[in-house]
Amino acid sequence: MAKKSIEILVGGFVLLGLAALLFLALKAANLATFGEREAYTLQARFDNIGGLKPRAPVRSAGVTVGRVTSITLDPKTYQGLVVFQVFQGVQFPRDSSAKILTSGLLGDQYLGIEPGAEDAMLAAGATITQTQSAVVLENLIGQFLFSRAADAGGGTGNGNGGGAPAAKP
Repeated sequence: MAKKSIEILVGGFVLLGLAALLFLALKAANLATFGEREAYTLQARFDNIGGLKPRAPVRSAGVTVGRVTSITLDPKTYQGLVVFQVFQGVQFPRDSSAKILTSGLLGDQYLGIEPGAEDAMLAAGATITQTQSAVVLENLIGQFLFSRAADAGGGTGNGNGGGAPAAKP
């Protein structure tokens, strides 16, 4: 009898551990939102959305104030159209700007909202017009390498093509 009760306790403990792991996996992957909040929809257009994904957080001053709902290509402007929701009770001025930012050096990307100074607030369905596209690490590295190659190729005018002084005869 004692062996059966121990087996039941161990089985319950294993099930509880699996449920905890499932909960952590869903929270880490941003797939489960527990305690859904009322929100209103806004949108913004970007030349390059980088690695921004649906369900990415929308943050202002480091605080999560919403979620990205969809990302599509605008067939008229050929820009990325990001539709996102902002939690009810959080209002932004009409002249606010949206940026695609990265958490840490190589972290996930999120949508950052920088509030403006205007008195009128964005209404549901409004479009944020002041945007800054994602910084793509590959483009930065390419620009750095190109500028270094241009510097090395420019020389110092002494005929040896490098930055070292010419040898004395």
